[in-house]
Amino acid sequence: MAVSRLLDASLTRRAAVQAGAVSLLGLAAADAQDLRSASDIPPDPTARSIIYIFLSGGLAQHESFDPKPLAPAEVRGEFQPISTATPGLFIIEHLPLLAARSQQWSLVRSLTHPTNDHSLGHAYMLSGRSQPPPRFDPNRPLPEDWPALASIVGDQTRPRNNLPPAVVLPERLIHRTGRVIPGQFAGQMGARRDPWFIEASPFNSETYGAFPEYEFHHANGRCRTAALRFQAPFVQVPHELLNGRLPRRLDLLSHLDAERRVLDAAARIEEYRRSQEAAVSLLTSSRVATAMDVTEADAAVQDRYGRNAFGWSLLMARRLVEAGVNFVQVNLGNNETWDTHGNAFPHLKDVLLPPTDRAVAALLDDLAESGQLESTLLVMAGEFGRTPKISLLPQHYALPGRDHWGAVQSVWLAGGGIAGGRVIGASDRMGAYPISEPQRPENLAATIYRSLGIPDVATWSDDLGRPHAVYHGEPIPGLS
Repeated sequence: MAVSRLLDASLTRRAAVQAGAVSLLGLAAADAQDLRSASDIPPDPTARSIIYIFLSGGLAQHESFDPKPLAPAEVRGEFQPISTATPGLFIIEHLPLLAARSQQWSLVRSLTHPTNDHSLGHAYMLSGRSQPPPRFDPNRPLPEDWPALASIVGDQTRPRNNLPPAVVLPERLIHRTGRVIPGQFAGQMGARRDPWFIEASPFNSETYGAFPEYEFHHANGRCRTAALRFQAPFVQVPHELLNGRLPRRLDLLSHLDAERRVLDAAARIEEYRRSQEAAVSLLTSSRVATAMDVTEADAAVQDRYGRNAFGWSLLMARRLVEAGVNFVQVNLGNNETWDTHGNAFPHLKDVLLPPTDRAVAALLDDLAESGQLESTLLVMAGEFGRTPKISLLPQHYALPGRDHWGAVQSVWLAGGGIAGGRVIGASDRMGAYPISEPQRPENLAATIYRSLGIPDVATWSDDLGRPHAVYHGEPIPGLS
């Protein structure tokens, strides 16, 4: 299991107050431990790994996991609901493989936050904090940004097999204009605690989706970019290193810096050492090489996941958690792939939902068959939902879609102690606002942390040694 670091848990304000009260009563310090609240005790982890599937652009709740068949036409849209393997649970017709596996997953239909802005929505959902950091710039990451979930998990869990504890693939989220989306980095934790980025999908400012099979343009429809290739980084140890000709660690680190652009110089010796160990593992582990070499996987495996960026990415994620990575964020689609302002229904039906349905279902099957689903928490969400009413922007699109909507979205969860076939919360009859059990990004983050056994008194320290709370909400109740 992933072992949490208990960072000064005994020195919390709550514990200090308790200790003072105990001393007044004349009790021994050892007796004080019996008076600690249950929340100070690390929970038993239900997961050793997390796969966070992030749908940049914002998945429409009506066209996925929260259909509204009785709503007016301008709300319910063109798709029909279908029954799932769970009695009374309906999802949209273009997710048939997930519908058949509903007893393995659950939904939260009431996640809400207060922004309709892409950049701020990314920051909220990737950090688990639904308020802007002290200084926020939607056009670029800043050191003041909240740390990403990946960075916090990377800090709070111990690496396994000397591998990086947190990885993001197949690309950084970059807007088509070239600006890097904030929220996906370590922010206040310091750049040395950024997650590792495996950039297998090259930056593409013109087209979107699960290339090459499902590549499309939001305005122009299906397309194909011949030069676009999905290729994991080629990691190879130089022959001279294996022969001992470059024995110094700094030489190895220098070589790694030339091959990979994800390792910053660590300010602390221990973190520097851990970074070097991760470098060695990435360069020498045959399991890691196999995990990233997904385009050469067995043909039947590729067919099950899909021979496209979505399928390859989730196959890589599955292999990385098997190799020992604690947290893998999978960006399913380059920035704004799911931003369906127009031509929404043909694009969702033909190029977005099919590869997602196939790849996520294959991931579920593989984890269940290997016995790893119980120890791997899967989460799927975007930065927000979509507006309850359909709209048309004729200057940009021939057909209608939905705009940004932070007030409610559906979040899909499976494995890692999550009971299948459950629905937490509900949206109103228009799919516009939560009407029961509203949840916020803080609750989703707490669910992830608790599943890994991170105690709710855990803290992380910034470069000045100041402690910061990991938790900012309670885990979502009713999922286990």
